[in-house]
Amino acid sequence: MVDDDPQIRRVMRATLVGHKYEVIEARNGEDALTRISDEMPDLVLLDMNMPGMGGLETCQHLRSGSEVPVIILSVRNSEKDKVAALDAGADDYITKPFGMEELLARIRAALRRAPTSPESGPHSVATADLEIDFDTRRIHVKGKETRLTPKEFDLLRYLVSQAGKPVPHRELLQAVWGPDYGDEPEYLRVFINQLRKKIEPNPAKPKYILTEPWVGYRFAAGGN
Repeated sequence: MVDDDPQIRRVMRATLVGHKYEVIEARNGEDALTRISDEMPDLVLLDMNMPGMGGLETCQHLRSGSEVPVIILSVRNSEKDKVAALDAGADDYITKPFGMEELLARIRAALRRAPTSPESGPHSVATADLEIDFDTRRIHVKGKETRLTPKEFDLLRYLVSQAGKPVPHRELLQAVWGPDYGDEPEYLRVFINQLRKKIEPNPAKPKYILTEPWVGYRFAAGGN
């Protein structure tokens, strides 16, 4: 947990500890990266404005070698700032001031895993240039392993579980992030864009993750 406001940090720590979470604090972005490497936490809370390395840069560095869920905290509320945080690799974005119940709900959402159970969901996908093993959470594109963040993986898994069918924006958001979501279209735009960059042979002309205008997205299992 990294926040630039000591009072907010104290309240968050007390709330999280009171809900049985173990909390590790860092003074700044550089310290956070070291502690994350040493402690391997289940989730990271990052303030957008920190001394030294800022929240976005810290998140980018973290994403180069870790899939840990990241929530960005910020006083900025513009869509541009939210998109920048998601582009940097964040799983969620909370605007200050926020209530502790909202924070706890966002943490639970960030820690959620695959929206379809191993029994009911798909186990694998195999095409000429894409292989997905949902049991081991491993993906190969043209024979090369590709890493996804937890939310990217869960989003892909849900789309694949509904292969061939258009999935509405709200359904995707609520399946992957939780029932409190549904009005964050910028989340899907960013995550779908990132997924396409990672699994599509030509992200500019996707053949797997297709846009359904005014509806949502569809996974084409055959790549068409």
